Amino acid sequence: MRLSLFGRSKSPDTSSTPAADKPGGKGRPTPTRKEAEAAAKARAKVPRTRREQLAAQRRAGNESSKTVRAGMKAGDERYLMPRDKGPVRRFIRDFVDSRFSFVELMIPLLIVTLVLGYSGSIYLVSIGNTILLGTVLLVVLDIVLMRFRLRKELVRRFPEEPLKGTTYYAVMRSLQMKFMRIPKAKVKIGQTLPETYR
Repeated sequence: MRLSLFGRSKSPDTSSTPAADKPGGKGRPTPTRKEAEAAAKARAKVPRTRREQLAAQRRAGNESSKTVRAGMKAGDERYLMPRDKGPVRRFIRDFVDSRFSFVELMIPLLIVTLVLGYSGSIYLVSIGNTILLGTVLLVVLDIVLMRFRLRKELVRRFPEEPLKGTTYYAVMRSLQMKFMRIPKAKVKIGQTLPETYR
């Protein structure tokens, strides 16, 4: 070993050179325990039997249905049915949802009518029937007025769009309770609607 001026000279560093692969080796580093467990779990998730495949397909279908349902409720155009797509239908939904509808009173009044009907009193039964008939007439009148106002707004906002089916779409939505409507209402009652829906 040769001595230098200030001390021994260091031998060449051989630690940085890659070690030669053993003959017959696998040519790749041994996976860690964490990697091996992850690979084992991935293999365990792969369906092997027909029953497992059907179960996996069922789970995937359920998840897809949940995604579609959530998208429809949110009004995402990608998940809406053809009847709900487009700016015209979006405006109709907002127009209907921004109005107070007498349909909202139907369920409470039906309950009152049923209670009066089971009271055993002819007078109370007649009052219940009158309330029910009056509510139905108010709903019909409200729908007629809504139809005329909606038609006027559609002609003003969408002069080049066909209006076929718009009345039916608006009436069917207005006859549903607000919390049951899909897509869900995005405007509050009395809220001013934007001028453009393009």
